[in-house]
Amino acid sequence: MIWFLFGVMLLAAALIVTWPMYRAEKRLTVGVVASAVTVLGVSALVYSAIGTPVPPAGLASVDEMVAGLDQRLQENPDDLEGWMMLGRSYVQLQDYPKAVAAFERAVELETPARAQTLAALGEAMLINEGSDRSIRTGQLFESALAAEPNNPKALFYGGIIAVERGNRELAADRWDALLALSPPPEIEEILRARVAEWRGEPAVQAEGEGTKEVVAINVSLGPSAAAAVSPDATVFIIARDPAQPSPPIAAARRIVSELPAQVSLSDADAMIPGRLLSAFERLEIVARVSQSGEPAARPGDWYGEHTISGRGTAPVEIVIEQQLR
Repeated sequence: MIWFLFGVMLLAAALIVTWPMYRAEKRLTVGVVASAVTVLGVSALVYSAIGTPVPPAGLASVDEMVAGLDQRLQENPDDLEGWMMLGRSYVQLQDYPKAVAAFERAVELETPARAQTLAALGEAMLINEGSDRSIRTGQLFESALAAEPNNPKALFYGGIIAVERGNRELAADRWDALLALSPPPEIEEILRARVAEWRGEPAVQAEGEGTKEVVAINVSLGPSAAAAVSPDATVFIIARDPAQPSPPIAAARRIVSELPAQVSLSDADAMIPGRLLSAFERLEIVARVSQSGEPAARPGDWYGEHTISGRGTAPVEIVIEQQLR
């Protein structure tokens, strides 16, 4: 039971980090999944470090220990728990092809395969392949849920994949099941909001959260940017705290062909429930054309930015004319 609850807490941490990215991108990308896996791996590593004695001086490096485990499994290929440990180790090292291979071997050894093994393989495949549309990946999460209907990882990814494929009711059912596992209050708020959205119900707003416009931004392209970017490229309009730029406070998404345009950001666009745009006196507004389509900035992206103080009535003027090097 303690490990089950720990799994729920890890997924809660992953949701805090990845949902703003997913909300901005509107689809499950490599970056979103990689962030989830990174949070899960780091959280597990910290928990392990806290809960175990300090290793003796001169202990081999992580790479050496993983290599040693790999070699031992070549000599003892039927060690199921060894393959699971190797897969988790490769995930933390971000060597996803080897993680997939290790979890594949674990699935082969189990009859029937456990939900946690199937979900671990599905997660590793999802980030390794860079696509949420892999038929087998979806089947792995379905099989995990068939074996263990309340498996947190399978519910988490199974819900997002379901909404990606247009089955919002199934996605809502799965995240409803996550709610039944008693996540922390801030996570519960995110889950309930998404479930309401997927079911077409009015969203429950946090106290003081409204849709009043906080800032209006006129976004346009400079000549150099207009000549360099594709009409269907994604444009992210982001409001962030100059003192703590990450994570963003609020964000909106457009495409280049819609520019010039006026974009309004309000408390309803908050990336994290309770962290409202109206609570910030100073805001840094960034408009960026993403060449990759990913929310994270990459070299080659074109952008414009402006920092505002107070709440004037005039729209903020941003011309996208600088390129990220």
